[in-house]
Amino acid sequence: MRPLTVLTAIVLGSSVATTFGLGATLIVFLVLSGETPRFREELPLLAVYVAIFVGLTALAAVSFIGQARATAWRHWAVGAMWAALAGLAALYAWTRGSPP
Repeated sequence: MRPLTVLTAIVLGSSVATTFGLGATLIVFLVLSGETPRFREELPLLAVYVAIFVGLTALAAVSFIGQARATAWRHWAVGAMWAALAGLAALYAWTRGSPP
């Protein structure tokens, strides 16, 4: 496996794990939102982050497939994945109050 393919696989695995964790948290919050008002307040933002990470996971999967099969479009897919990661890092920095 080429080094970029390995990096793409690491991003894919990490994004799948994060998406699963956020999705499980969303389910728990949905179940308990009737009992705890704080959980109900967090649902919209949590759903946004689940959607963001589902998109990142999809981009990473397409990038990995492109890299593994050495397709002609793999560079575009990898570029889109890295751009999404940079956007996610900027969003994280922005929401934490530090300049991106």
